[in-house]
Amino acid sequence: MSEFYKGSREFFPGIGKIKFEGKGSDNPLSFKFYDENKIIGGKTMREHLRFSTAYWHSFCADGSDPFGNGTIVHPWKNTEEKADAAFEFFTKIGTPYYCFHDIDASPDADTVSEYEASYKKTTELLLARQKETGVKLLWNTANAFSHPRYMNGASTNPDFRILARAASQVKASLDANVMLGGENYVFWGGREGYTTLLNTNMKKELEHMAQFLTLARDYGRKIGFKGSFLIEPKPMEPSKHQYDVDSATVIGFLREHGLEKDFKLNIEANHATLAGHSFDHDLRVAADAGLLGSVDANIGDAQNGWDTDQFPTDVYDALKAMMVIVDNGGLNSGGLNFDAKIRRNSTDQEDLFHAHIGGMDTFALALEIATKIKDDGKLNSMLTRRYESFDSGKGKEFEQGKMTLEDLRDFAADDSSIPQISGKQELIENMLNRYMFG
Repeated sequence: MSEFYKGSREFFPGIGKIKFEGKGSDNPLSFKFYDENKIIGGKTMREHLRFSTAYWHSFCADGSDPFGNGTIVHPWKNTEEKADAAFEFFTKIGTPYYCFHDIDASPDADTVSEYEASYKKTTELLLARQKETGVKLLWNTANAFSHPRYMNGASTNPDFRILARAASQVKASLDANVMLGGENYVFWGGREGYTTLLNTNMKKELEHMAQFLTLARDYGRKIGFKGSFLIEPKPMEPSKHQYDVDSATVIGFLREHGLEKDFKLNIEANHATLAGHSFDHDLRVAADAGLLGSVDANIGDAQNGWDTDQFPTDVYDALKAMMVIVDNGGLNSGGLNFDAKIRRNSTDQEDLFHAHIGGMDTFALALEIATKIKDDGKLNSMLTRRYESFDSGKGKEFEQGKMTLEDLRDFAADDSSIPQISGKQELIENMLNRYMFG
């Protein structure tokens, strides 16, 4: 049996199955740190990291940007060839999952009936390839932001007819998800926001978005979808202000509308930084709320103020993210999806492999180090000691809700000596370096 999927023809000739060769290897088409079968904390790396390839960036993006036409020429010419190329890549690189927007994989159409017919046919061919390869669907979603009809949003559009058209895409995508055994379903509100408040009824739009998500949730459960619905926060771009700004905003929205039992968050690194946060901050906010669902693994360029969607190669950044994920007990049904694209001037077919290898090795390293830090326990002990005044006495009574404001005042009046306790930030940062390089 072949190590990789072979469809109508081989789209990445000369490149075989990417294997683990260790850090001593100088083979650029091999893993140096990602050994999918290595056991860490009772699970394999493959089970911990649950890597996924993004259909849109890897098989649709052509390198075009606002200042120039495409530079990357794909050899696949139609839906079926694109699917063959995708599954050949998945099985060669070894990502056990993939993700897609509806119109990444299936042609868009002017009418709902034409769109649904082509989508159903595409879903059937994807399912056949899943069965042949064992690759699974991490999540799919509906692209309700690219077409001109969505210039004013989808579920928040001021025109009800556009909202309904977006609903037809979500319904079809949920149908496809159940057929493909998707483990999650994502909403990214690409234009769910405003450009100016002068022509926006924000309260009405937010209520419409909540109602839309509620109907999608109800339909998904009715047809047998048992996974998590995910919302992916992003602060702006293309809208001036998007309603799913960051983790905290989304969590508040979900709780306000009673959706927190069915919805979790899909955190993207570059979106968090555009919101003025660090990657690990938005992960921590979601995890602390019990709503961390999945991750779009990428990185931005600090010198560029837009969503550059670069492949993650910063081990320090990935380590801080994996420390949150490991502390969370993993991602459960979520995964690390490479919502990332090769650069405009990376035009060789092998560049897509180099990019995924780098991202997978980066998070493999981060997983090992984060697990070492957790098992060592020193950082956690320092964190626990920093809050030890709440572990007993009046501090514990406060946490248990047994003190009044007057009680707090009286305690403060009787306590004449308050020590100054260092946060030890520099020591902790030095310890991280030692864990990484020692």
